[in-house]
Formats: sequence, structure tokens, C-alpha cells
Amino acid sequence: MKGFSRLTVIDHPLVKRDVALLRDRRTPSHQFRAVLRRTASLMAYEVTRALPTRGVKLSTPLERTRGTVIAQKVVLVPILRAGLGLVGGFVEVLPDARVGHIGLYRDEQTLQPVDYYFKVPRHLGTALVIILDPMLATGGSAAAAIGYLKRKGAKDICLVSLVAAPQGVRTVLRAHPSVRLYTCALDRTLNKHGYILPGLGDAGDRLFGTE
Repeated sequence: MKGFSRLTVIDHPLVKRDVALLRDRRTPSHQFRAVLRRTASLMAYEVTRALPTRGVKLSTPLERTRGTVIAQKVVLVPILRAGLGLVGGFVEVLPDARVGHIGLYRDEQTLQPVDYYFKVPRHLGTALVIILDPMLATGGSAAAAIGYLKRKGAKDICLVSLVAAPQGVRTVLRAHPSVRLYTCALDRTLNKHGYILPGLGDAGDRLFGTE
């Protein structure tokens, strides 16, 4: 963790349990989808811990009182296609969140990101923008996505992954030192093909049953 002061590893026992299920090669696609969604909901609590709030007046069935509402808009931006697996869990916790999409794939030869789709809501400058991608491997796609969002005005950005490699964390923080990173596991390294070890395989293939 040295040098990774902007990285939070979410180590709740329920999250650890679910990460083990997601790593297991025997976990079928339908269960992988359900567990990934559940884990995303658990992660959302930690990722949004610092959201600003404001007080409001309301009435219970018995009397007037005060309550709390969220004072900042939230925009969820999954990186297609695997990031879609995290959206449902976050939306359960943040039903008012707007959702954008970024389409990126990693060139198998160069390991560099190639973009093919970008559609996000307006007025990102005042929102908490949460980028969702289960795997933070080389960090190239994540860094590119952050760059695109900054050019659209985003200032308060979090990057959420299920598992991350140290190389990817370093790449993102070198390019964007103000971004906050959240993951459930900081794994050992990358192999020569850019896959995380021990990792969980190709999250998109396991999510959609295309492996």
C-alpha cells in the first residue's frame, strides 16, 4: 500500500466472501452476475461515505421533524462491457444517480485502450462521478476514461474496481493524482498478457457467459 494513499481497499467480511466466489472458476455465469451486483451494493456504501448532505423538514405520522438528503448529484459511468455488471448494485443504493457509458477495449497486442463509444450526462462539474470497471489491470483504459471525463468538466472522480493490480493503480495515480480509487482486493501482479494475477479471469466473459 506504500505510495497508494488515494487507494481504499474495502475489506468488509461480506465483500471478502463475495470476492472469493467471483474468483472461483466453478462459479457459473448466472451466479457471477448476482454476486457481482451484490458486491457492488456493498461497495457503494464505502465509496459514497463522504457525500455531502443537508437537512430537510418532514412530517412523520406523528409529528414534524428533520431528516437528511444527499446534497450532491451522482453520475455512474461504467466502462463497457464489464462495468455494466456493477451498475445495478450501485443504482439500488443510489436510485437518483444518472448513468453514462464509456466504450473501451484493450488492444491485445499493444495493451493500449481503444475507444468506440462515449455518452455521459451534462453538468459533470458539480457531480460525484463514479467510474465502474471490475478490473483495474494495466490502468490504460481507466486513465483514458478519466481523461475523457475531465475534458467534459468532471472534477470529483472516483474509480471503482473489484480487483486491481499494483501496475494499474500506479498508472492511474501518475496520470490523475487527484482521483480516489476503491477496490476489494489489491492483487499481486499482471501476467505477460496483461491479466491480473490471481485475478478472476475475464470479467466480461464470465458476466455474460461468452468465455
